[in-house]
Order: sequence, then structure tokens, then C-alpha cells
Amino acid sequence: MSWNEGVEKHRLRGLLELAPDAMVVVDQAGMIVFVNTQTERLFGQHQEEVIGRPVEILIPERFRERHRGHRENFSAEPRVRPMGANLQLFGLRKDGTEFPVEISLGPIETAEGIFVASAIRDITERKRAEQVLRDTNRALETQTAALQSQEELLKIFVKNVPAGVAMLDREMRYLQVSDRWCTDYFPGRTQILGRSHYELFPDMPERWKEVHRRALQGETLRASEDYWEGQDGPHWARWEVRPWKTAEGAVGGILILAEDITHRKQMEQALSGMTRKLIESQEQERARIGRELHDDVSQRLALLAFELSEIQNHNDLPSEVQGRLQELHQMTSDISKGVHNLSHELHFSTLDYLGLVSGMRSWCEEYGLRQKLEIDFKSRDVPKLPREISLCLFRVAQEALHNAAKYSGVKRIEVQLTQSSGEIHLIVNDLGKGFDIESARRKLGLGLTSMQERVRLVGGTIVIDSKLTAGTTIHVCVPFSAEHSSQAAR
Repeated sequence: MSWNEGVEKHRLRGLLELAPDAMVVVDQAGMIVFVNTQTERLFGQHQEEVIGRPVEILIPERFRERHRGHRENFSAEPRVRPMGANLQLFGLRKDGTEFPVEISLGPIETAEGIFVASAIRDITERKRAEQVLRDTNRALETQTAALQSQEELLKIFVKNVPAGVAMLDREMRYLQVSDRWCTDYFPGRTQILGRSHYELFPDMPERWKEVHRRALQGETLRASEDYWEGQDGPHWARWEVRPWKTAEGAVGGILILAEDITHRKQMEQALSGMTRKLIESQEQERARIGRELHDDVSQRLALLAFELSEIQNHNDLPSEVQGRLQELHQMTSDISKGVHNLSHELHFSTLDYLGLVSGMRSWCEEYGLRQKLEIDFKSRDVPKLPREISLCLFRVAQEALHNAAKYSGVKRIEVQLTQSSGEIHLIVNDLGKGFDIESARRKLGLGLTSMQERVRLVGGTIVIDSKLTAGTTIHVCVPFSAEHSSQAAR
């Protein structure tokens, strides 16, 4: 039976294309004569690949006999069978993947005979939702059956969990502890259950006792890093404290989930100390080289320029020699300026004499003139700061301006240095080319690493916001207190 074009077929095709489901039309022999666009999308096959082939090519082999029987049973008396959802099995995509479908069959009467239309709907999401519902019901049934033994189950869980966990009653007596808890806090002890938490930790800070009291009232509290001084020295922990409830719903006690991070923090401190010493050594070397360039090399270049000028003043020299001496004199002057600028980059003594605000403003003016940039420097309410913080902010500003001058493509850069709510803020902003932050992070150049390490060592944060063609903003925030100010003044 053919599916020839005509006005009637043209209208049918239009209606089938409007259907939200995949529509497959087959003849009495089960051969595909038409599929709509949704069918092509759902099965990943074009019309040319399926027209004239058995409809069962869209069904996994193990379901084909079932589908064929269902289709042939429908075809026997199609006029008395309205279209309806009457078959669920699996569809088969071109790439071999299977997915659950719902198939509804309906007759299409034409002058050439009766065809069968299959509406095929992808029910993957429905099946997932049904599975989630079944799992939820099963969990609720299990929870209801085990409600009376909830406390015992919790004890079993605490004992076997691979983390530091302790279960205590309302009197802060141990009901159960994990093996990891024993390893971290009670190495060598055997009798723990039934004993008081405060008996085993006699130096427990009062603030932690307050955490326990709040948890017994129903709160859940946590800290990513917590420090305290124990009898055996300093300790750090990451912890969470939450209530556990009885079968009746009352708070039966608390669960303490804790991880001893003392070793990690000690390693971080050691690494920070090494980094700090490295930066201090770097600054000392910068200062030494800067002074040597300024006091020695610059002086020698100045003397050389003077000598060349003196020779140039001799009138008996040929014009060619005079011209060459003029070139050498200019080259020497340019080198002298370059060395002077480099010595200021390495060791900007104005920072020590005048403080951060005046030093940074002076350097921005000098650098702007050298690079032919307009650097708009603004400051507000910045007090005298310790040298470590001042030097950190100055070096970050230097690096940020170097990068902006080299890569942004703009001639105007804004620098803001302010104090607000006990914090010092440094913002360097340009409206230039910008860059892809993720790509820069993967490469992580030395300049960016240096800025991050300097800011971290003074307890601050640095945020870099940049988008292609939308500019770059670097925002550094360093905590500041009156104690810092008094230390800087001494």
C-alpha cells in the first residue's frame, strides 16, 4: 500500500508534524511510510533511513515480537479501536541506546486504505519520578518499622562511620564513639562509654560548652576551623554539633562530628613562615640591588654622560665624530634614566619616609609619566599602617598596574585606596581588553601567584574580576585594627 502525495496526504502530514510526540505511520504490512520531525529527533534517524523499513527497527530486538503482535492485533479491527495509551516498552535509537516509551496506536483512513499511526512518547522522566516515589515509600516504610530501634541503629552507625563521631546523652555522657574518634582523641584508652565528656576533656573552653548547650536545645552548629589551647599544646579542629532525637521526637543528646586538623594547620603555618621569609628575603635583595643601582651604577652613568659632553665641546673634532658623540651622550642619558626607574621599582624609599598613601600616589605619578598613562589615584581615611601591610598593598598595586599597562590597551587606570569598617581596600580598575579568568588560573603566572601570597600573608583577600572586552578589576581587602595603627606609629 502506498502513501502517495495529494491534498489529503498533505494535510495529514501537516497535522502529524504539529503533534508533540513522535508519529510513525505504517501500512498493513508494518512498513514505515511516514515519520515526523519529532521521530527523527527522538530516535536520531532521518526519514530516508527508516521509510520502507519495518517499524520494529525502532524497537529493541527482545521486544519486537511483543510489539508486532500488538500491532497486528490492532490492525485486525482498527476501526473499533480508538487511539489510546496501551503499550509500554523500550525504543531503540540509532546509536544503540534504549529508553522507555509509551506507544498509542490509531487508524488513519485514506482512499487507498487504512494505515496505522503510532504516537511514541519518551517516558524516561516519568519512570525516574516513579522510581524516586517507590524508593521514598520504601524508605518511609523501613523508617517506620525501625523507629523503635532508632537509637540502637544510630549507635551502630556512629561506631562504624569512618570519621571522628561521638554520640552523647543529655548529661554529656558517651553512648558511642567511632574508631576514628578514639584514634584522634583517646589513643590508648579503653574505657570511654558512660564517662563524661568534660571529665575526659577537663580543659574544655567555655565557648564549646555553650555550643553543647545550644545543640541540646535543638540547634545545629559548625565551624570549619576552630583553635584552642590544650594541656599538650595548641589544637585545631573542624566540627559540627547536632542534636539526635528519640523515637518520641525529643532531643536525646548530641552528635559531635569532629576532625583534628592540627597537623594540617601546623603544615600551613610552616609553609606560610617559609613564604614570608622568602618574600622578606626578596624585598631585602630588591632593596640592595636598588641602592646599588642608584648609588653606584647611576653615578657612573652620570659621570660617563658628563665626560661625553665635555669631549663633544671640543671644536676641533670632525662633524662625524661630533654627531656620533651626540648619539652616545643621548644613549647614556636614556640608560641612566632606565636604571634610575628600575632602582625605584626595586626599592621605593618614599614608601618608608612618607607612608603608603603618599608613596603610592608618588609612584603612580612617576609610572604614569613613564608609560604615558593617566593613573587616577584616590585615597580616603587611610591611617598609618604597619610596614608589612603597606608593602603588600604597594607591591600588589605595582603588579596590577604593570599588567594593565602591558595588556589592557587603555590609557586610563583607576586606583583607589580606602579604609572602611576596619578594613583597608585597594581597588585597581581598567576598562580595557580584559581576559578569561579560568584560563589565567590554569596558567597561574608568577605575578598573580605573588599577589595572592602577599595578600594571604597579611590575612587579606584578593578578588580578580575580568571579562573579555569589559575590563579588569582587582580588589584587595586587608583587615585592620587600632592595634595595627599603634604598632605602625611606634
